[in-house]
Amino acid sequence: MSDRIGLIVNPAAGRDIRRLTGGATVVDNYAKRRVAECVLEGLGAVSDPPTALLMPDTAGIAASAAEESPSIETALLDLAPEGTAADTRRAAARFREEVDAIVVLGGDGTSRDTALECGDVPLLPVSTGTNNVVPNAVDGTVAGAAAALVATGAVDADAVTARHGIVEARTGSDETVTGLASVELSNRSFVGTRAMLDPADLAGGIVSRANPADIGLSSVAGALGPLVAAESGAVGLRLVDADAAPRTVRAIVAPGVVAEVGIEEHRRLADGESMTAEVEEGVIGADGERELEVVDERVEFRSADRAPRLVSIEATFERAAHDGTFETN
Repeated sequence: MSDRIGLIVNPAAGRDIRRLTGGATVVDNYAKRRVAECVLEGLGAVSDPPTALLMPDTAGIAASAAEESPSIETALLDLAPEGTAADTRRAAARFREEVDAIVVLGGDGTSRDTALECGDVPLLPVSTGTNNVVPNAVDGTVAGAAAALVATGAVDADAVTARHGIVEARTGSDETVTGLASVELSNRSFVGTRAMLDPADLAGGIVSRANPADIGLSSVAGALGPLVAAESGAVGLRLVDADAAPRTVRAIVAPGVVAEVGIEEHRRLADGESMTAEVEEGVIGADGERELEVVDERVEFRSADRAPRLVSIEATFERAAHDGTFETN
């Protein structure tokens, strides 16, 4: 197989209700197409660019981007899109065997769906979603160039990638919700719009990374201390009303929403260690989106065994420059 990158564009990312109720920026399909075009152009940063295999989508973003990039050899994956998250998961599973690096345009949810199926293929998530704790806020050309450097072996992938933790919640009835940045427990009794909006709804959960500059539960946890994405373990949280809490923090709980949050328990969890919650009625979410309604359940939060390889764009360019990769004579 010749050197090849995979490209996933989620047309639904960055278009949920948080555009109306919060301060999140709208990322329309035209903008995503332009980012995708830039990713493909970025592949030309190496002297012998890799080819690109694109996930087809219901909005035609991938097909349009391929048409506008004649300098790069492209092909659409043989996959009939359904317009659901299953498209991303099916494409990522195919890419696991067919590409050397994957660029994902979306938010935390799209990055998670890719990470769960792509195996050890290096992953470069680019922010075009709502919750963007994991994806990079980076120009598509830069992401494409980094992917080309890794996919062609111009830069040693092992030197510029790190494992990113994954967290999960498992119910007593053996249902599982998996998150890349976080799994949240909400007091809401129904999934509704799916987006986590009201900080008063949050009852706790678990995060694989913590930084006050993140968004959502990761920001809440980060207000009490950092957890780097590549570190093992996780942080578990129990939240209560700020007026009744032994300690409180101010955190960015959603795009455009800063709130005071009450902390009942904040605990670092080692690998294999879990934290449980008895839930009368609520919803378990992942990476800012509600996923599973639960009633009278015991929910266990813990780190998952799987961990995707995320590419450090900065480290990739630094290594390439150090090795003289960009010199042309």
